[in-house]
Amino acid sequence: MHGYSGDKQAYLTRLRRIEGQIRGLQRMVEEDAYCIDVLTQVSAATRALQAVALGLLEDHIGHCVADAIGTGGPEAAEKVKEASAAIARLVRS
Repeated sequence: MHGYSGDKQAYLTRLRRIEGQIRGLQRMVEEDAYCIDVLTQVSAATRALQAVALGLLEDHIGHCVADAIGTGGPEAAEKVKEASAAIARLVRS
């Protein structure tokens, strides 16, 4: 079971909303919308995806990493390393 399983429906709802934002961006470009308006919507979609990513990360740490640490052993160190790598990817993006 994944850490986000309890919030799966909420994540799917948010991702569908973001999908709609992306389709809206495509329409804006097709219709030659003003550059700044398109950029504003790109920024909003980016922030929405970042919010999903942060929520997933929080769920991963609170469930998967915490469980592995509770169990101990090499899996615990691997889960911490995995979470650190995910954080590094988010910070770079």
